[in-house]
Amino acid sequence: MRHDPSTPAPPDRRSRPDDERGAPKRKRRTGRIVLLSLLALTLAVGGTAYWLYDDLDSNIKGVDIDKAIGDDRPGKPPTSGQNILILGSDSRAGANASLADDDVSGARSDTALVMHIPEGRTRAVAVSVPRDTLVSRPECTRSDGSTVAAAGRVMFNSIYSQAGPACVVKTVEQISGVRMDHYVEIDFAGFKELVDAIGGVTVTVERDIHDSSSGLDLTAGTHRLDGTRSLQFVRTRHGIGDGSDLGRIGLQQRFMLALLSEIKEQDLLGSPTRSYRIADKLTSALTTDSDLASLTALAEFGRSLNGVAPSTMETIMLPVRYDRVDPNRVVAAEPQASQLWRALRHDTAIPESAKKSPATGGGSA
Repeated sequence: MRHDPSTPAPPDRRSRPDDERGAPKRKRRTGRIVLLSLLALTLAVGGTAYWLYDDLDSNIKGVDIDKAIGDDRPGKPPTSGQNILILGSDSRAGANASLADDDVSGARSDTALVMHIPEGRTRAVAVSVPRDTLVSRPECTRSDGSTVAAAGRVMFNSIYSQAGPACVVKTVEQISGVRMDHYVEIDFAGFKELVDAIGGVTVTVERDIHDSSSGLDLTAGTHRLDGTRSLQFVRTRHGIGDGSDLGRIGLQQRFMLALLSEIKEQDLLGSPTRSYRIADKLTSALTTDSDLASLTALAEFGRSLNGVAPSTMETIMLPVRYDRVDPNRVVAAEPQASQLWRALRHDTAIPESAKKSPATGGGSA
């Protein structure tokens, strides 16, 4: 039952003062695809449409990361900085079946990034982790209690389907030494509906893109993309660069920035009905760690990031090189990767050398 605005709201659903209602709308920029954009919009709607709490709150799915991983984790840093693992899941099933661009079956974490918000929370860095990266997967426990043995040279995006989201968090923590404070996952079908709900996103490309696998066919210039074409855009890999995952990371970063701009320019909070419709679609596709699995928690977290502005955000890719055994895969490039993770652990500036990747994917559009 929805709350009657004429009666006092319960303590955990109390409205915010007028001057706070728009605060969660501040955007955080991530390094990869739209995931942080989606989170930003969720925070904005969650902080404003409190009267629709019951309808939206039940949509969000939670994963108890702490319980699944246990104590085998990096220690929490002494600062107030935050680290969030954000995944885009692409199950190739259900609503996603019609969105598939290849014959891949099962769930995959098709997009992954680590967002680091330093102490003070006035800027942010997002590190894209290429899905084709070979990593060492630690021993993990699935949600059903079964154990997945540790393994070496595992492709990063396969961990999600093999052992679940908690194992992806554990793997990232072990390869980086950086503790993830939160986990956010968005299903690609929900992303498609979000783009359609806001009326599309405008992108500009410098060269033609023709990808028979994703179905994307764009000429050089500016285009308004609906949800389906947006998914094709962020999934495209064969139409740019060397056809690897590295080439499309640039497209995904570009699209994410375009989506952020679209959300910022539109008065989404000025129309409660429209905001609710967007939030309903988004929260239905959203999974977070148990600490964030409510609109109240998301809104509170959003308010803590009010000082982060697009001009203070940076996107980079985890430095990688082509694997010597399988050139179709990449591995972390050293010493750059270690320098990058060390900077995030200690909340210090990332060296310029740590932002350069030996493997580039042959460029992007």
